[in-house]
Amino acid sequence: MHTAVLFDLDGTLIDTEPRSREAWARLFRCHGVPHDDAVLRAFAGRPAKEAVAEHLASFPGHTVEELCAEAMAYTALPDMPAVAPVSGARELLLRLRRHGVALGVVTSGPRGYAEGELAAMGALPLLDVLITADDVTRGKPDPEGYLAACSALRAAPGQAVVFEDAPAGILAAKRAGAFCVGLTTTQPANALAGADLVLPDLADVPWPIAAELVPDRAVNNA
Repeated sequence: MHTAVLFDLDGTLIDTEPRSREAWARLFRCHGVPHDDAVLRAFAGRPAKEAVAEHLASFPGHTVEELCAEAMAYTALPDMPAVAPVSGARELLLRLRRHGVALGVVTSGPRGYAEGELAAMGALPLLDVLITADDVTRGKPDPEGYLAACSALRAAPGQAVVFEDAPAGILAAKRAGAFCVGLTTTQPANALAGADLVLPDLADVPWPIAAELVPDRAVNNA
């Protein structure tokens, strides 16, 4: 029986991917740096500083910190895509809380940002643990964040279910030893092949999730 459920934040609990992708695209455009959709997809689910560092040579005279701050500033502009909870997110959190399941969020975003977004959707009081980029030394796909959350909840990773929307997050969850549900909220199903189960969103999630509920799991992993 799974005793802990852990969620990624962006793209999993809240639909921020359109806003995030536009913010990174605007950063590249404003500096005249060529980019394509594959470059923008590679930012999903990863700590911003790590992703930006891979492109730092294209932004001469700027630091990673400056570029991340610039991209974050773009997210606050009024013409950016709106943010809303992923379908079924709050309902699932409430249902799991009623079942007495320990709940946590493991995000690649900084703590202040994560707390603000979770508070806006009314989810912050429902959580038992919040692990952010400020709490780890290695971001996803490293399993450090999920292992830290399991430790804080006193749950073995094998007793945890992780919900993720990005390949880097799925890899982090599986490296930690957790059962991982991939959501096609931001990526196509074939990009989430590492997950144990793939669902469209958080609506109508079967609980408890057990291997017998997903006999075609091997197909999802193919």
